[in-house]
Amino acid sequence: MTPTIPAIETAPLAEPSDRPAPARDETSLHDEILARLRDYIVEGHVADGGRLSERQLCEMLGVSRTPLREALKVLAAEGLVELLPNRGARVRPLSAADIHELFDLMGGLEGLAGRLACEKISDEEIEKIEQLHHDMYGFYMRQDMQGYFRMNQLIHRAIVDAAANATLHATYDGLAGRIRRVRFSANFARKRERWSEAMREHELILDALRRRAGSELSDILFQHLRNKGAAAIAYFAEGQPATIPTGISKPTKVE
Repeated sequence: MTPTIPAIETAPLAEPSDRPAPARDETSLHDEILARLRDYIVEGHVADGGRLSERQLCEMLGVSRTPLREALKVLAAEGLVELLPNRGARVRPLSAADIHELFDLMGGLEGLAGRLACEKISDEEIEKIEQLHHDMYGFYMRQDMQGYFRMNQLIHRAIVDAAANATLHATYDGLAGRIRRVRFSANFARKRERWSEAMREHELILDALRRRAGSELSDILFQHLRNKGAAAIAYFAEGQPATIPTGISKPTKVE
């Protein structure tokens, strides 16, 4: 049975105005539309492969079709949606094989980021990640999936930032949008058992980072992503038939 994912706010983004907004406001509005549309898709409000109704999205966001279409183009570049010639857009479907490959690749990138971060990270950056971890744990205890996921992504991003490698950062950004929806859904696998496992794994991530144990952190991050990928495949298999490719093992605890 597919779990219910909390709805996001649907209030209009901006009040109508008779005066033209300055360029800065237009940029801000574009960013807000993009962020809300991305969250709406990531949080599972549209089925995998489902069509995106421009009319409904315009009503929900309180915007015209032009800024909506600009936001859809960005999400298409991120790999989250597909633009269909003369037929609008749909949420980009991923097969079990796609998910397996993406999470292994992302695990490799995050593992490298963890190793590099331990060589360069400052005490202040570790303190920032500790605070994010504390906030994430609070959302976990309140069973607030959206807040938890937001803090979770900030932690992973902070480790990549601490690696201070521009090429790694650009490669990571190219995959992050495409995989973000699946990372969110993985927490619902096996009646949320995966959510608890992920929280325990993050304790290990923080401990290795504090000790600047680069090799250990690299292994933990890679296994963390592999576990999450296997959980995502299991989650999608609950709602629809899926063929699990040979070689994918069940999630294992990080030790």
